[in-house]
Amino acid sequence: MLTKETYMKRCLDIAVLGAGTVSPNPMVGAVIVYKERIIGEGYTAPYGGAHAEVNAVHAVFARYGEEQGRAMLQESVVYVSLEPCAHYGKTPPCADMLVDLKVKQVVIGCLDPYAKVNGLGVAKLKDAGIAVEIGVLEAECKFVNRRFFTRIAQQRPYVLLKWAETADGYFAPNTPEQKWITGPASKQLLHKWRAEEDAILIGVNTALIDKPRLNTREWEGKSPKRVLIDKNLSLPTDSSLYADSETDLIIFNALKTEWKGHVKRVALENFDLYLPHNILYQLYLMDVQSIIIEGGVKTLDLFIQAGLWDEARVLVGDVNWGEGVAAPRLPGVATAEKDIAKDQLKIFYK
Repeated sequence: MLTKETYMKRCLDIAVLGAGTVSPNPMVGAVIVYKERIIGEGYTAPYGGAHAEVNAVHAVFARYGEEQGRAMLQESVVYVSLEPCAHYGKTPPCADMLVDLKVKQVVIGCLDPYAKVNGLGVAKLKDAGIAVEIGVLEAECKFVNRRFFTRIAQQRPYVLLKWAETADGYFAPNTPEQKWITGPASKQLLHKWRAEEDAILIGVNTALIDKPRLNTREWEGKSPKRVLIDKNLSLPTDSSLYADSETDLIIFNALKTEWKGHVKRVALENFDLYLPHNILYQLYLMDVQSIIIEGGVKTLDLFIQAGLWDEARVLVGDVNWGEGVAAPRLPGVATAEKDIAKDQLKIFYK
Protein backbone atom coordinates (compact mmCIF):
# COMPACT_ATOMS: atom_id res chain seq x y z
CA MET A 1 0.00 0.00 0.00
CA LEU A 2 1.43 3.37 -1.03
CA THR A 3 1.54 6.17 1.52
CA LYS A 4 0.15 9.71 1.32
CA GLU A 5 3.73 10.94 1.12
CA THR A 6 4.37 8.74 -1.92
CA TYR A 7 1.40 10.19 -3.79
CA MET A 8 2.38 13.74 -2.84
CA LYS A 9 5.94 13.09 -4.00
CA ARG A 10 4.44 12.09 -7.35
CA CYS A 11 2.55 15.42 -7.39
CA LEU A 12 5.86 17.24 -6.96
CA ASP A 13 7.61 15.13 -9.59
CA ILE A 14 5.07 16.14 -12.23
CA ALA A 15 4.60 19.72 -10.97
CA VAL A 16 8.14 20.65 -12.03
CA LEU A 17 7.34 19.64 -15.61
CA GLY A 18 5.75 23.09 -15.80
CA ALA A 19 9.01 24.89 -15.00
CA GLY A 20 9.55 27.89 -17.23
CA THR A 21 6.01 27.91 -18.66
CA VAL A 22 3.52 28.61 -15.85
CA SER A 23 4.86 31.88 -14.39
CA PRO A 24 3.51 33.99 -12.75
CA ASN A 25 1.36 31.05 -11.65
CA PRO A 26 2.81 28.37 -9.34
CA MET A 27 3.92 24.91 -10.46
CA VAL A 28 1.31 22.42 -9.26
CA GLY A 29 0.88 18.67 -9.63
CA ALA A 30 -2.28 16.64 -8.98
CA VAL A 31 -2.77 12.88 -8.63
CA ILE A 32 -6.14 11.13 -8.39
CA VAL A 33 -6.22 7.84 -6.47
CA TYR A 34 -9.12 5.36 -6.68
CA LYS A 35 -8.97 2.32 -4.45
CA GLU A 36 -5.19 2.70 -3.98
CA ARG A 37 -4.60 3.03 -7.72
CA ILE A 38 -3.66 6.17 -9.65
CA ILE A 39 -6.32 6.77 -12.31
CA GLY A 40 -5.32 10.27 -13.41
CA GLU A 41 -2.66 12.89 -12.96
CA GLY A 42 -1.82 16.31 -14.34
CA TYR A 43 0.25 19.42 -13.88
CA THR A 44 -0.42 23.09 -14.56
CA ALA A 45 -0.40 23.96 -18.25
CA PRO A 46 1.47 26.99 -19.63
CA TYR A 47 0.16 30.30 -18.30
CA GLY A 48 -3.48 30.82 -19.21
CA GLY A 49 -4.12 27.09 -19.62
CA ALA A 50 -5.77 24.50 -17.41
CA HIS A 51 -4.59 23.93 -13.84
CA ALA A 52 -3.23 20.66 -12.50
CA GLU A 53 -6.52 19.43 -11.01
CA VAL A 54 -8.39 20.03 -14.28
CA ASN A 55 -5.78 18.16 -16.30
CA ALA A 56 -5.87 15.25 -13.84
CA VAL A 57 -9.67 15.02 -14.10
CA HIS A 58 -9.49 15.19 -17.89
CA ALA A 59 -7.01 12.30 -17.78
CA VAL A 60 -9.59 10.24 -15.87
CA PHE A 61 -12.32 11.06 -18.39
CA ALA A 62 -10.03 10.28 -21.32
CA ARG A 63 -9.26 6.87 -19.87
CA TYR A 64 -12.65 5.80 -18.49
CA GLY A 65 -15.20 8.06 -20.16
CA GLU A 66 -17.01 10.88 -18.39
CA GLU A 67 -19.88 8.84 -16.94
CA GLN A 68 -17.71 6.15 -15.39
CA GLY A 69 -15.03 8.67 -14.52
CA ARG A 70 -17.46 10.80 -12.51
CA ALA A 71 -18.61 7.75 -10.59
CA MET A 72 -15.02 6.79 -9.80
CA LEU A 73 -14.12 10.34 -8.74
CA GLN A 74 -16.80 10.24 -6.03
CA GLU A 75 -14.80 7.43 -4.43
CA SER A 76 -11.38 8.96 -5.09
CA VAL A 77 -8.79 10.92 -3.16
CA VAL A 78 -7.31 13.90 -4.99
CA TYR A 79 -3.73 14.73 -4.02
CA VAL A 80 -2.55 18.23 -4.99
CA SER A 81 0.69 19.98 -4.07
CA LEU A 82 -0.93 23.41 -3.59
CA GLU A 83 -4.36 24.43 -2.33
CA PRO A 84 -6.95 24.40 -5.15
CA CYS A 85 -7.74 27.92 -6.36
CA ALA A 86 -10.98 29.54 -5.23
CA HIS A 87 -11.26 32.51 -7.61
CA TYR A 88 -11.86 33.23 -11.28
CA GLY A 89 -8.64 34.16 -13.06
CA LYS A 90 -7.62 32.89 -16.48
CA THR A 91 -9.59 29.73 -15.60
CA PRO A 92 -12.54 28.88 -13.29
CA PRO A 93 -11.88 27.87 -9.65
CA CYS A 94 -10.51 24.36 -9.24
CA ALA A 95 -12.15 24.09 -5.81
CA ASP A 96 -15.57 24.55 -7.46
CA MET A 97 -14.82 21.77 -9.94
CA LEU A 98 -13.87 19.34 -7.17
CA VAL A 99 -17.05 20.24 -5.29
CA ASP A 100 -19.13 19.65 -8.43
CA LEU A 101 -17.49 16.25 -8.93
CA LYS A 102 -18.18 15.32 -5.28
CA VAL A 103 -14.73 13.81 -4.77
CA LYS A 104 -14.28 11.84 -1.57
CA GLN A 105 -11.22 13.59 -0.14
CA VAL A 106 -8.61 16.19 -1.06
CA VAL A 107 -5.07 15.95 0.36
CA ILE A 108 -3.15 19.23 0.04
CA GLY A 109 0.59 19.77 0.31
CA CYS A 110 0.45 23.42 1.40
CA LEU A 111 -1.89 26.40 1.42
CA ASP A 112 -1.73 29.03 -1.33
CA PRO A 113 -0.48 32.37 0.09
CA TYR A 114 -2.27 34.40 -2.61
CA ALA A 115 -4.94 36.51 -0.88
CA LYS A 116 -7.72 35.41 -3.24
CA VAL A 117 -7.06 31.77 -2.44
CA ASN A 118 -5.39 31.46 0.99
CA GLY A 119 -7.69 29.13 2.93
CA LEU A 120 -10.69 29.90 0.71
CA GLY A 121 -10.18 26.84 -1.47
CA VAL A 122 -10.11 24.64 1.62
CA ALA A 123 -13.22 26.35 2.98
CA LYS A 124 -15.18 25.64 -0.21
CA LEU A 125 -14.23 21.97 -0.07
CA LYS A 126 -15.10 21.59 3.61
CA ASP A 127 -18.39 23.45 3.23
CA ALA A 128 -19.34 20.90 0.57
CA GLY A 129 -18.66 18.03 2.98
CA ILE A 130 -15.40 16.94 1.32
CA ALA A 131 -12.75 15.61 3.70
CA VAL A 132 -9.58 17.73 3.57
CA GLU A 133 -6.09 17.07 4.86
CA ILE A 134 -3.37 19.75 4.72
CA GLY A 135 0.40 19.61 5.21
CA VAL A 136 1.60 16.39 3.58
CA LEU A 137 5.22 17.07 2.55
CA GLU A 138 4.50 20.74 3.27
CA ALA A 139 8.13 21.90 3.30
CA GLU A 140 8.86 20.14 0.01
CA CYS A 141 5.76 21.64 -1.60
CA LYS A 142 6.73 25.14 -0.50
CA PHE A 143 10.27 24.63 -1.78
CA VAL A 144 9.10 23.67 -5.28
CA ASN A 145 7.15 26.94 -5.41
CA ARG A 146 9.74 29.11 -3.67
CA ARG A 147 9.64 31.54 -6.61
CA PHE A 148 5.86 31.99 -6.32
CA PHE A 149 5.97 32.27 -2.52
CA THR A 150 8.76 34.88 -2.66
CA ARG A 151 6.88 37.01 -5.19
CA ILE A 152 3.68 36.96 -3.10
CA ALA A 153 5.34 37.54 0.29
CA GLN A 154 8.11 39.99 -0.64
CA GLN A 155 6.74 41.67 -3.78
CA ARG A 156 9.87 40.96 -5.76
CA PRO A 157 11.18 38.18 -7.99
CA TYR A 158 13.03 35.19 -6.61
CA VAL A 159 16.71 36.01 -7.13
CA LEU A 160 19.25 33.41 -8.27
CA LEU A 161 22.89 34.39 -8.42
CA LYS A 162 25.02 32.54 -10.93
CA TRP A 163 28.70 32.70 -11.74
CA ALA A 164 31.67 30.57 -12.70
CA GLU A 165 35.02 30.69 -10.92
CA THR A 166 38.35 28.95 -11.22
CA ALA A 167 39.51 26.32 -8.76
CA ASP A 168 41.66 29.02 -7.12
CA GLY A 169 38.78 31.49 -6.81
CA TYR A 170 39.02 33.85 -9.79
CA PHE A 171 36.04 35.16 -11.71
CA ALA A 172 37.56 36.94 -14.70
CA PRO A 173 40.96 37.96 -16.11
CA ASN A 174 42.51 41.25 -15.01
CA THR A 175 42.33 42.43 -18.62
CA PRO A 176 38.95 43.20 -20.30
CA GLU A 177 38.59 39.98 -22.27
CA GLN A 178 36.35 36.93 -22.26
CA LYS A 179 37.93 33.74 -20.98
CA TRP A 180 36.03 30.49 -20.42
CA ILE A 181 36.32 28.75 -17.06
CA THR A 182 33.88 25.83 -17.28
CA GLY A 183 33.18 23.16 -19.88
CA PRO A 184 30.38 22.39 -22.40
CA ALA A 185 28.24 20.46 -19.90
CA SER A 186 28.09 23.46 -17.57
CA LYS A 187 27.21 25.74 -20.47
CA GLN A 188 24.32 23.49 -21.45
CA LEU A 189 23.15 23.36 -17.82
CA LEU A 190 23.17 27.17 -17.69
CA HIS A 191 20.93 27.31 -20.76
CA LYS A 192 18.56 24.85 -19.08
CA TRP A 193 18.42 27.18 -16.06
CA ARG A 194 17.66 30.14 -18.32
CA ALA A 195 14.70 28.26 -19.81
CA GLU A 196 13.29 27.73 -16.31
CA GLU A 197 13.37 31.38 -15.15
CA ASP A 198 11.56 34.51 -16.25
CA ALA A 199 14.51 36.86 -16.67
CA ILE A 200 18.29 37.17 -16.65
CA LEU A 201 20.28 40.28 -15.67
CA ILE A 202 23.76 41.58 -16.44
CA GLY A 203 25.59 44.90 -16.17
CA VAL A 204 26.70 46.99 -19.12
CA ASN A 205 30.39 46.07 -18.75
CA THR A 206 29.57 42.38 -19.19
CA ALA A 207 27.47 43.26 -22.23
CA LEU A 208 30.35 45.25 -23.76
CA ILE A 209 33.10 42.69 -23.07
CA ASP A 210 31.34 39.33 -23.46
CA LYS A 211 28.74 40.36 -26.06
CA PRO A 212 26.28 37.75 -24.71
CA ARG A 213 22.97 36.80 -26.31
CA LEU A 214 21.44 35.52 -23.04
CA ASN A 215 19.21 32.99 -24.80
CA THR A 216 18.69 29.21 -24.58
CA ARG A 217 20.36 28.06 -27.80
CA GLU A 218 21.91 25.06 -25.98
CA TRP A 219 18.58 23.87 -24.56
CA GLU A 220 15.01 23.45 -25.76
CA GLY A 221 12.72 26.01 -24.15
CA LYS A 222 11.86 29.68 -24.06
CA SER A 223 14.53 32.32 -23.65
CA PRO A 224 14.21 34.60 -20.62
CA LYS A 225 13.60 38.31 -20.71
CA ARG A 226 16.97 40.08 -20.85
CA VAL A 227 17.59 42.77 -18.22
CA LEU A 228 20.48 45.22 -18.53
CA ILE A 229 21.80 47.80 -16.07
CA ASP A 230 23.08 50.60 -18.30
CA LYS A 231 23.03 53.91 -16.43
CA ASN A 232 24.07 56.12 -19.35
CA LEU A 233 22.71 53.96 -22.20
CA SER A 234 26.24 53.33 -23.41
CA LEU A 235 25.64 49.93 -25.05
CA PRO A 236 25.59 50.43 -28.86
CA THR A 237 22.22 49.70 -30.42
CA ASP A 238 23.86 47.34 -32.91
CA SER A 239 24.85 44.96 -30.11
CA SER A 240 23.61 41.36 -30.03
CA LEU A 241 21.24 42.15 -27.15
CA TYR A 242 19.41 44.76 -29.21
CA ALA A 243 19.40 42.62 -32.33
CA ASP A 244 17.67 39.61 -30.75
CA SER A 245 13.93 40.35 -30.69
CA GLU A 246 12.84 36.92 -29.41
CA THR A 247 12.23 38.30 -25.91
CA ASP A 248 12.06 41.69 -24.21
CA LEU A 249 15.21 43.66 -23.50
CA ILE A 250 14.59 45.74 -20.37
CA ILE A 251 17.20 48.45 -19.81
CA PHE A 252 17.35 50.21 -16.45
CA ASN A 253 19.01 53.59 -16.89
CA ALA A 254 19.16 57.15 -15.57
CA LEU A 255 18.19 58.99 -18.76
CA LYS A 256 14.84 58.03 -20.24
CA THR A 257 11.80 55.78 -20.23
CA GLU A 258 10.87 54.59 -23.68
CA TRP A 259 9.14 51.40 -24.83
CA LYS A 260 9.66 50.48 -28.48
CA GLY A 261 8.80 46.94 -29.54
CA HIS A 262 10.89 44.45 -27.58
CA VAL A 263 13.19 47.18 -26.16
CA LYS A 264 11.94 48.72 -22.93
CA ARG A 265 14.06 51.49 -21.42
CA VAL A 266 13.11 52.27 -17.82
CA ALA A 267 14.55 55.38 -16.15
CA LEU A 268 15.08 55.18 -12.39
CA GLU A 269 15.14 58.35 -10.28
CA ASN A 270 18.17 58.67 -8.00
CA PHE A 271 19.67 55.82 -10.00
CA ASP A 272 22.42 54.83 -7.56
CA LEU A 273 20.15 54.90 -4.50
CA TYR A 274 18.69 51.46 -3.61
CA LEU A 275 19.34 50.33 -7.18
CA PRO A 276 18.78 46.56 -6.71
CA HIS A 277 15.64 47.21 -4.66
CA ASN A 278 14.17 49.47 -7.34
CA ILE A 279 15.05 47.09 -10.17
CA LEU A 280 13.41 44.13 -8.44
CA TYR A 281 10.26 46.10 -7.63
CA GLN A 282 9.91 47.28 -11.22
CA LEU A 283 10.33 43.70 -12.44
CA TYR A 284 7.72 42.54 -9.91
CA LEU A 285 5.29 45.03 -11.46
CA MET A 286 6.08 43.43 -14.84
CA ASP A 287 5.06 39.98 -13.51
CA VAL A 288 8.64 38.71 -13.43
CA GLN A 289 8.60 35.91 -10.84
CA SER A 290 12.26 34.85 -10.97
CA ILE A 291 15.54 36.24 -12.24
CA ILE A 292 19.11 35.02 -12.71
CA ILE A 293 21.79 37.59 -11.85
CA GLU A 294 24.68 36.59 -14.08
CA GLY A 295 27.27 39.23 -13.55
CA GLY A 296 29.87 40.60 -13.55
CA VAL A 297 31.35 40.90 -10.11
CA LYS A 298 30.14 44.48 -9.53
CA THR A 299 26.57 43.55 -10.39
CA LEU A 300 26.61 40.37 -8.32
CA ASP A 301 28.07 42.20 -5.32
CA LEU A 302 25.37 44.86 -5.65
CA PHE A 303 22.71 42.25 -4.89
CA ILE A 304 24.81 40.35 -2.35
CA GLN A 305 25.55 43.47 -0.30
CA ALA A 306 21.87 44.45 -0.38
CA GLY A 307 20.91 40.98 0.87
CA LEU A 308 18.65 40.62 -2.15
CA TRP A 309 19.29 37.06 -3.19
CA ASP A 310 17.66 33.73 -2.43
CA GLU A 311 19.82 31.11 -4.11
CA ALA A 312 23.30 31.02 -5.63
CA ARG A 313 24.67 28.52 -8.14
CA VAL A 314 28.43 28.62 -8.42
CA LEU A 315 30.17 26.58 -11.10
CA VAL A 316 33.81 25.85 -10.25
CA GLY A 317 36.07 24.93 -13.16
CA ASP A 318 39.10 22.63 -12.94
CA VAL A 319 41.52 25.38 -13.96
CA ASN A 320 43.84 27.58 -11.92
CA TRP A 321 44.78 31.07 -13.11
CA GLY A 322 46.98 32.30 -10.28
CA GLU A 323 45.66 35.83 -10.72
CA GLY A 324 42.59 37.71 -11.89
CA VAL A 325 39.42 39.33 -10.56
CA ALA A 326 38.38 37.56 -7.36
CA ALA A 327 35.01 35.82 -7.40
CA PRO A 328 32.23 37.00 -5.06
CA ARG A 329 32.04 35.46 -1.64
CA LEU A 330 28.90 34.36 0.17
CA PRO A 331 28.36 33.82 3.91
CA GLY A 332 28.12 30.24 5.09
CA VAL A 333 28.84 27.04 3.21
CA ALA A 334 27.23 25.39 0.20
CA THR A 335 24.03 23.46 0.88
CA ALA A 336 24.73 21.01 -1.92
CA GLU A 337 27.57 20.10 -4.26
CA LYS A 338 27.58 17.97 -7.39
CA ASP A 339 29.87 17.20 -10.30
CA ILE A 340 29.04 18.56 -13.76
CA ALA A 341 31.50 16.65 -15.95
CA LYS A 342 34.90 18.10 -14.94
CA ASP A 343 33.32 21.06 -13.15
CA GLN A 344 31.73 21.28 -9.73
CA LEU A 345 28.40 22.94 -8.91
CA LYS A 346 27.94 24.51 -5.48
CA ILE A 347 24.42 25.60 -4.43
CA PHE A 348 23.80 28.11 -1.64
CA TYR A 349 20.46 29.14 -0.12
CA LYS A 350 20.16 32.39 1.83
